Amino acid sequence: MVRTQRRHTPEFKKNAVLLSFERQNVTQTAKELDISSKLLSKWRTIYREYKEGSFPGKGRKRLYCEDSKIFELEKKLRESELRLKILQEGIKFKSQGKQAVYNFIYRNKKKYPIGIMCRALGVSTSMYNLRIQQPLSQREIKVSMFKNAIAAVYFEFKQYCGCVLIARELNRKGILISEDQVSFFMKQMGLKRKIKKKYKATTDSKHNLYTSPNILNRQFTADKASQVWVSDITYIQIERRFLYLTVIIDLYDRKVVGWNLSSGLSTETTVLVAWKMALDNRGLQKGLLFHSDRGTQYASKLFANSLKEHSCIQSMSRKGDSFDNAVAESFFNSLKRELIKKQKRLLTPKEMRTELFDYIENWYNRKRRHSALNYKTIEEFNGCI
Repeated sequence: MVRTQRRHTPEFKKNAVLLSFERQNVTQTAKELDISSKLLSKWRTIYREYKEGSFPGKGRKRLYCEDSKIFELEKKLRESELRLKILQEGIKFKSQGKQAVYNFIYRNKKKYPIGIMCRALGVSTSMYNLRIQQPLSQREIKVSMFKNAIAAVYFEFKQYCGCVLIARELNRKGILISEDQVSFFMKQMGLKRKIKKKYKATTDSKHNLYTSPNILNRQFTADKASQVWVSDITYIQIERRFLYLTVIIDLYDRKVVGWNLSSGLSTETTVLVAWKMALDNRGLQKGLLFHSDRGTQYASKLFANSLKEHSCIQSMSRKGDSFDNAVAESFFNSLKRELIKKQKRLLTPKEMRTELFDYIENWYNRKRRHSALNYKTIEEFNGCI
């Protein structure tokens, strides 16, 4: 009868050696463990030389203790570098859902180990194997399509839109989805609209100039273009100083018909320049109502005379009541939330002017959806497209 050779695990060998050292009796220890004393003596000799690296296992190289530690550290370093490389390539798929991550792993399975890719991207190896073997259900495909469409609109409009505007935009494109569904999927994907912040007022209403009564009286609608215009001024911080943005908005379609960016707050450099642009961009209707706050720029004789020359009626907010000019205030809130606060550094005057032109003329007046217009763009509201 042929005797089968016993195989001993690295843990058994190490424990046998340590036990023999403790008892200081090789023969008795070998007998209790049912091994030969010659074999145990061999293991003791190896352990004295290599210590913790004595029994690495079948097919592995025996190393000295310090070399073994270095080897393990180098192995961990190589894996960390590999995980970082995988994460750099695959992180963009995390926001698109797990199926997109699975697809990335499948495409790169010959380039990187699957287990390391799964750990780096935070997915289960077993779920990856299941998803590759079994295709998505129709419901999962639909959910994935919704998420991709929502993310596309969210980033296309530079994170300006919440669930309401995204749902309207997707419906316009033929994708039937409700606001509640968009809100649910946005929470799952971690997509959030920026929170509005309050900004200090720059209006100087402490003056002895004539102020007009509040004729508008918070009636922020108009039946036709150039019936009611509202205006306001805000400060914008740039490198080392401030600039001042003046806007004039038509309440009919919420379009910014005139605007100007200046370095000073005089009437000539703020409201008059914006006023002239508004006259060029949109013709006047007789009896146009022009509403603003009580700032010195609007209360000045220079601007009041210009309004009289064009047969316009002037209206001003009550003292210290920003809600009387809510439309202009709302525009500035949107501007600072959607553009100014997103800048990673203070811009130069030239850069700020370029950014404002793009925001007002290309985004706000053309592409942005306005709740006051039933979530239509200004061009859609006016029947231009």
